[in-house]
Amino acid sequence: MAAKKKPPAEPARPRRPIVAVTMGDPAGVGPELCVRLLHEYESAFAQDSVPVVIGDARVLKRVAQAVEVPLRARRIEALTDEQEGTAILDLSDALGGLDVAPGFNQAACGKAAGRYIEFAAKACLDGHAAAMVTCPISKRALNMGGYDFPGHTEMIAHFTGTSGQAMLLYSEPQRLAVAFATLHQSLRSVPEALTVERIVRVATLLNQYLKLLHGDDTPPRIAVMGLNPHAGEEGLFGDEEETIVAPAVKRIRALGIDAEGPLPPDTAFTPAALDRFAGHVALYHDQGGIPFKMVAFDSGVNVTMGLELIRTCPDHGTAFDIAWKGSARTDSFFAAYRLAARLAVARRTGGSGQRISSRRFVKPAT
Repeated sequence: MAAKKKPPAEPARPRRPIVAVTMGDPAGVGPELCVRLLHEYESAFAQDSVPVVIGDARVLKRVAQAVEVPLRARRIEALTDEQEGTAILDLSDALGGLDVAPGFNQAACGKAAGRYIEFAAKACLDGHAAAMVTCPISKRALNMGGYDFPGHTEMIAHFTGTSGQAMLLYSEPQRLAVAFATLHQSLRSVPEALTVERIVRVATLLNQYLKLLHGDDTPPRIAVMGLNPHAGEEGLFGDEEETIVAPAVKRIRALGIDAEGPLPPDTAFTPAALDRFAGHVALYHDQGGIPFKMVAFDSGVNVTMGLELIRTCPDHGTAFDIAWKGSARTDSFFAAYRLAARLAVARRTGGSGQRISSRRFVKPAT
């Protein structure tokens, strides 16, 4: 009698990407967000990824007790790419023994927050994590702690030895994506900071990320906004549109990207415009930040494009006034986590063809 054929073995399930989650400023809402992520992991996120919180286990335990949410994760002292379950990578020495009090800037908290970011960035570069999600930090505390950076983006760019990065605000429910040509600088300094090359760079990055998020089937259409009222009104209110923005749009189109502009900023986010465009290039912070937060305040995610790793964060700050009180909203943070996991999977499975190169970690001067 012929032996029965064995059924074909089911293909092994791909290993879920590890997402390094920094705890943020210990005195802010970051610890509560992390506790809630770990608590809801099995019911909301287990199919897609494995979160490892990089922070202080003692602080997380205190916050879990304060907000009455069980802390569901084991403590580990090293991270490997074979991590399977939720974990807290405990950098207990980062706070220097401080008994943290919530709700205000403290040098030790800024220093610890910087350490968490350093560790997560290195884990991504070493291949132990596929992406990082950063809980909010205080720029003031960071500076008090000895880190001479304006914020996360500049720190991570330094650690990875990259330049030319750009911020993207993204909302999946609203299908809204806004990238910024300039960011944290005075309004009076923006015109001098704008160049054709910078606008082309940001539009190119935005195009890559939109393809990564939405697929390559339909090329995304990108709106590039003007700087002045009514996009300059043919030079009546300024000539930046004619000398900088229009030449940039011409070069963007020459790269095969579907772009329009310069568009009048006050009509670029109307319902009709949002139906036409998959993404916007804003030329300064409030030009894109105000309309984005009007539409997608609770669902917005901050993505740093152009780095040597995937990094997302919630679109809000440390919220010292509600820290450790159990009232922090998780919408934006959970959206940031989901997006990081999604980008990690998309890159691993092909996505837009982008690859994360292996770079040496650059230590900061502190």
